[in-house]
Amino acid sequence: MNFAMGDGGGGVDRDPSNSRKGKKSYHRHTPYQIAQLDASVKVHFFRFFKECPHPDENQRRHLGRELGLEPRQIKFWFQNKRTQAKTQNERADNNFLRAENERVHCENIALREALKNMTCPSCGGPPYGEEELQRHLQKLHLENAQLKQEASQIYERVSKLLARYLGKPIESLSPCLAPLDLSSPTSSPNRRLGCSGIHGIDFGSPLAVSDVDLFSTLLGEVSEVEKGLLLEAARNGLEELMKLLRLNDPLWVRSSPGGQCIINRDNYEKISSRANHFKTPSARVEASKDSRVVCMNAMQLVEMFLDSDKWFNIFPTILTKALTIAVLDFGSPQNRAGALLLMYEEMHILSPLVPPREFCFIRYCQEVEQGVWVIADMSFDFLRDNLPTAHIWKFPSGCMIHEMPNGFSKVTWVEHVEVDDKTQTHRLYRDLVCGNLAYGAQRWVVTLERMCERFAYTLEENIPREETRGANGRRSIMSLGHRMVKDFCGILNMSSKMDFPHLSEATNSGVKVSVRKAIGPGQPDGMIVCAATSLWLPIPHHAVFDFFRDEKNRVQWDILSHGNIEHEVAHISNGTHPGNCISIIRPYIPTEKNMLILQESCTDPSASFVVYAPIDAPLINMAIRGEGDTSRIPILPSGVVISKDGRPSPNPFLASSSSSSNNGGGSLLTVAFQILVCRTSSVMRELNVETVATVNTLISSTVQKIKVALDCASGE
Repeated sequence: MNFAMGDGGGGVDRDPSNSRKGKKSYHRHTPYQIAQLDASVKVHFFRFFKECPHPDENQRRHLGRELGLEPRQIKFWFQNKRTQAKTQNERADNNFLRAENERVHCENIALREALKNMTCPSCGGPPYGEEELQRHLQKLHLENAQLKQEASQIYERVSKLLARYLGKPIESLSPCLAPLDLSSPTSSPNRRLGCSGIHGIDFGSPLAVSDVDLFSTLLGEVSEVEKGLLLEAARNGLEELMKLLRLNDPLWVRSSPGGQCIINRDNYEKISSRANHFKTPSARVEASKDSRVVCMNAMQLVEMFLDSDKWFNIFPTILTKALTIAVLDFGSPQNRAGALLLMYEEMHILSPLVPPREFCFIRYCQEVEQGVWVIADMSFDFLRDNLPTAHIWKFPSGCMIHEMPNGFSKVTWVEHVEVDDKTQTHRLYRDLVCGNLAYGAQRWVVTLERMCERFAYTLEENIPREETRGANGRRSIMSLGHRMVKDFCGILNMSSKMDFPHLSEATNSGVKVSVRKAIGPGQPDGMIVCAATSLWLPIPHHAVFDFFRDEKNRVQWDILSHGNIEHEVAHISNGTHPGNCISIIRPYIPTEKNMLILQESCTDPSASFVVYAPIDAPLINMAIRGEGDTSRIPILPSGVVISKDGRPSPNPFLASSSSSSNNGGGSLLTVAFQILVCRTSSVMRELNVETVATVNTLISSTVQKIKVALDCASGE
């Protein structure tokens, strides 16, 4: 760097005589004189300061020679200049911060004034007070801790699944499976994991909806090779199912004259080398076959079977849950041939005493010839042990659908599973379950036949004995009745837990009680107590059904009748059997003059039920006129379910019973009540045991009245 300040000192005395006198330059140039230097010299001075504000000793000496100044003068000047520049910068920063502080202070004042006039955006009321806000914050902290714990458990479970099936360590998890940071506003568990939509106590499947969402995410990692294995297994299963469907004797034999068609294990092993999946003494194989002609065309049935929502809608008395986990192949748009799905379903008997059965399985559809479809279901090793209670293995099962003239179809069904009964089936239902009646092919096809008949009646324009106003009103009432039946069947899955064990084993099999908080459309808002019990009656199931469906007999067992005969004010037939109908009944309740009872009764060879619910008269009238959305009408159904007892021969008690003139064996009866105990949003812990005990007493007394009315109070 050139430290010369330019030609001409601009006031610096360069007379050699001065140097000869031996005088130092700073003696001649005082600080005042430095300030009075020529303007061009000062320009060079400031330029040098800008380029190098901290000159070293050599630079100061060189600059002094150029300006005729002593290095000490140069040093002090630079120090003063640096101090002056620092002071100016601090003054500018202080002025800026002072202005910014003033601006923030004004905004703070404006926000405080706005908060004083703030209203709640949802209700328009005043904002939360400080105490209420602290309570909400504390509640949110507790919920946050609970969600963290649940997320951690789900994360651990999915990590094990990945390590087992995909061979990937925990570090290779995709970001969507990473542990949740619930303190982050973007880490909502409802967004990341899904929400079960069930509030309060759930006695349903241990597989929650959030688990299914995670399982779907897990299947997103399945490679093309693994999908190819699934397709190959589906084709092999379809081939085996075709043999079971088309072969009869000697592969299938009758359990008794006119009885069920069950598989001959010895002949089956000749055509298939299936290995047992459970090596325990409690394991057994259930295999059955049956067929029916149903009033629905084949393509409609195929579409229903490949849509989990429609699948659940047509079998509400068998399924409590049905989900499509993944669609690996949609199949041909024309006939759905080649469709390949991964599905989950939960099956149950309509009793709280029998635990549900859960399946994760492959569903494969193929049109094997013109107008003939085969839908095959089977378990697969890739899906095994994904369920907390994986004690069921589904061999190739399913149905063949033959298209027939006039919109009818012939459905041949095969149900073939291996079961490991780690927990013994309740004694009341042991014969029914072990005899292939509870989950066998007959139950599937007769239920399908009945539901297809019901749907056909929904579309009919002229129905005898109809008293509703027009086709729209009839469809509206039938839709409301179908939802009532589905809701009723859903509450009966209470076998996994008992809230109040001290109330059980009161009479016969005991009463099971649950409490839940019901919210959302279609349910009354508040806390609901549900009580259910099952018992054996020494009377044929069709005779018990006839007793319950007759409204004149309600006075003998229904507490809503208050000892008065109830009257049927409307009747809608939804099947050829006179017991398949929907009724609107007017009870005699002095305090509830605007209440009616909607009742649906149904019977088929496998089981029968009578389900009813009190509904406000204006809402019923709205449905009869076909107005409004019936899905939002609150329903709290109760009812009874009657089935055969599954025993191979009538009980000896029947020989002397006056109620058993028809040699049809005994029956199993399930009675279930639902009661809305409060309409507030209070938590379950606030309900006292006395309320639950009251419901228990109610159902126990009802069961006793039923026994007395059927003249079998001294039975088992």
